Amino acid sequence: MSSRKRASLHEKLQRLRAATNSTAVNKTSIIVDASRYIEDLKEKVERLNQEIIGTSSSTENQLPMQVTVEPLEKGFLINVSLEKSCPGLLISILEAFEDLGLDVLNARVSCAENFQLEAIGGENEGEDHGINAQVVKQAVLQAVRNWTENNEQD
Repeated sequence: MSSRKRASLHEKLQRLRAATNSTAVNKTSIIVDASRYIEDLKEKVERLNQEIIGTSSSTENQLPMQVTVEPLEKGFLINVSLEKSCPGLLISILEAFEDLGLDVLNARVSCAENFQLEAIGGENEGEDHGINAQVVKQAVLQAVRNWTENNEQD
């Protein structure tokens, strides 16, 4: 084996050793440590996947919903859709807007067979909170979660 290939192999083994937090010195031990490290990672991934499956199955009874928030020149276009009618949800969402300092400038709402809200919200006059679309979306999602939890207890 040429010295260049040997140096390249040695460098790769040292990178493998560093990546797997191995303290081994010889090639065989480095490879064994790397193999154990990979097995540990596989077990962690499997555990995390099981947790995700457990979490998603516990949230299956939650309402299928879609929330989008698009920034406008002065304010936001907020769309909320749920697959069933949700009496009282509009109030929860409007309270979230109020907490953020958003005024509803225009809105279209349907609560018949499903819940649909399309609203344009602008920051209160004279106030500049510098609210971004993600903050508005999180507030709306939290309002829906709170409404869901309060109505599950009834």
